[in-house]
Amino acid sequence: MSSSEASSMVRYGGDKKADRPLGRSIMRGMACSCPSCGSGRLFKAFLKPVDTCASCGAEMYHHRADDLPPYLVVMVLGHVLLGGYMMTDLIFPASPWIHLAIWAPLAVVISLAIIQPIKGGVIGLQWALRMHGFGDTPDEADEFPGA
Repeated sequence: MSSSEASSMVRYGGDKKADRPLGRSIMRGMACSCPSCGSGRLFKAFLKPVDTCASCGAEMYHHRADDLPPYLVVMVLGHVLLGGYMMTDLIFPASPWIHLAIWAPLAVVISLAIIQPIKGGVIGLQWALRMHGFGDTPDEADEFPGA
């Protein structure tokens, strides 16, 4: 066993059979499939994850994606739209109203298109790192409900 394998086993508290590759789990989540098996659906509605995977039975109800997916969407969208706006304005100078008519609807469409894959990726990240109930030990908040 190499030192990197041993450190990942210590870091994530599992044996080699229970290893959860980070990149694969995030990519499966971004594909809106179960980060555990890759074949079950991750969402039962637009942004509502399933309680358990229909294929492998992995529990998904205790994830806590919270504010990270919208934050990532705003960050990605801001960089893409600002760069697009600036490049377009250099080539085709137009009034602010024309830019508003172009970029505001584009922002809405792009944000709706990328919020679900990003939320799936965050759930895959949490699953791979055994965060928020995805591991063998419960969270501190689960142990102490009044905290």
